[in-house]
Amino acid sequence: MDNILLEFPYNQHEHIALVTLHRPKVLNALSTDLMNELLECLTRLDNNPNVRVIILTGSDRAFAAGADIAQMVSASPIDQINDHRFKTWEMLKLITKPIIAAVNGFALGGGCELAMSCDFIVAGDEAKFSQPEIKIGTIPGAGGTQRLTRAIGKSKAMMMVLTGEMIDAKSALDWGLVAKVVPANTLLQETFEIAKSISERAPVAVKLAKEAVNKSFEMSLKDGMDFERRNFYLTFSSADQKEGMKAFIEKRSPKYLGN
Repeated sequence: MDNILLEFPYNQHEHIALVTLHRPKVLNALSTDLMNELLECLTRLDNNPNVRVIILTGSDRAFAAGADIAQMVSASPIDQINDHRFKTWEMLKLITKPIIAAVNGFALGGGCELAMSCDFIVAGDEAKFSQPEIKIGTIPGAGGTQRLTRAIGKSKAMMMVLTGEMIDAKSALDWGLVAKVVPANTLLQETFEIAKSISERAPVAVKLAKEAVNKSFEMSLKDGMDFERRNFYLTFSSADQKEGMKAFIEKRSPKYLGN
């Protein structure tokens, strides 16, 4: 894979994988090839029983500075449809294991949308976020009007989308776009510690919890509560649930096997 770097195990941890976007000359602009490689890599990790958490990152300068505009400038609507780029984005939702976006530098346009497609974002304190598509005569096309609005509310999302202006990491934290802001030079280490904590939880329960939280954006409260309860019941078919509760009673650390 020319545009993606994979390190597994990451930091010598048997259950954590690090995926790095790698198009440094164009600040990790999201070409069709890069997105296809990313989906292939994430799917392979999702199918690997030893992987429990995935960290997705870019470089110190940019997580990803948007779509590859050179690839799109002369495109027609039919070209865009036939490119199947957005089908790749939709398939990212099928990844069942937690994906943490570790963002340093610019996360602009498609880069911001890709970060929002992950389960949550940890940002370096110098990170910048925006949906600048309006500045080049178009609008977000991979979730910038939808996920951003759900994350930070209509008023702030409308301002970001209509002005195309950037916000800094502190604003992104205050507005609810990112989960945590850390020093830029410790971003990967701090994200690794969060991933390590998740990797120590029961893998089946983690998958079911991720699924239930994501469903909350697609269902009414009643339907979402019903879905959550079914997933709660389902955990009781897991050996890890028995181990977790038994370990709690016995005042010891659980040993989860992922079944």
